[in-house]
Amino acid sequence: MPKLSDSLTIKGVTLRNRIVMPPMANDLSDESGAVTSRHLDHYRARAEAEVGLIIVEHSYITPRGKMTAPQLGIHDDGLVPGLRGLADTIRAGGAASAIQLTHAGANTTAEIIGCQPVGPADVAVPGRGVEPRPLSADELSELIGLYRDAARRAIEAGFDAIEIHGAHGFLLSEFLSPYTNRRTDEYGGSLENRLRFPLEVITAVREVAGPDYPLLYRFGASDFMQEGLALDEAREAAPRLVGVGIDILDVSGGLCGSRPKDLSGVQGFYVPLAESIKSVVDVPVIAVGGIREASFANSVIEDGRADLVAVGRELLKNPDWAREALASLQ
Repeated sequence: MPKLSDSLTIKGVTLRNRIVMPPMANDLSDESGAVTSRHLDHYRARAEAEVGLIIVEHSYITPRGKMTAPQLGIHDDGLVPGLRGLADTIRAGGAASAIQLTHAGANTTAEIIGCQPVGPADVAVPGRGVEPRPLSADELSELIGLYRDAARRAIEAGFDAIEIHGAHGFLLSEFLSPYTNRRTDEYGGSLENRLRFPLEVITAVREVAGPDYPLLYRFGASDFMQEGLALDEAREAAPRLVGVGIDILDVSGGLCGSRPKDLSGVQGFYVPLAESIKSVVDVPVIAVGGIREASFANSVIEDGRADLVAVGRELLKNPDWAREALASLQ
């Protein structure tokens, strides 16, 4: 069986080990969404300390889809030089790099974006309380174009891979969740219809990226709430995501504020979701959720529950976590 220290190659991109730094918002930009020296310092420290794959934090595809004022952006061609510097910095440290493309949907406020937030329907995501304006079919087509443009910028900037954000109450997860998606057109109702917009986005990004470029999808595999997405439906959806071009499923859960509070002290609280999704797809799966100990992370890989392990809070607290973890397992 593979180990945490083993490499993994996806479409020509080799990860030196199975440790992933997941996308975590740092709010280090200015109002323009540009990369700053603080971004470079932050990611350099983790890349040089033996993380295998760094997924750069959620980066908005349009100012109307940002979650916070100082969020990183990928919505304008003028941002590409700074993003290229970030990708180069991560590569120089020895890690592979991906960047997460996102639209906040209803997971923001009018104060941040200057207008009413949007979503699949006029249903607020849990924990936000902001009623969004339902998107029209024409607006969905425009958004697909914005995802396509953002993907082009990510590739021009030199990132090794792209991750599309489809979890945590952001726009694509709002479409998949029956709780937030109350539409009655072809984008709502059945699982097939609720999947339609995410699949169209993935298809558009794949067209830009070509067949040989790695694409990841941050997949919220359970909303952990009544009327929300359940794991059974997520297991049906996962092969469809792979079928239109996803190479790695980054499995998480919770629809914004809906994650059960009793999970917070459990190490690897989303590992069971990853294990379940892994059983229905033939691509690598990332497990995440409060992973703290090297031995636990290694056991997830050795036991075949997931192919990669994402470590968030520990890497924020200690940039050297990956190096120390690998050393402890020798």
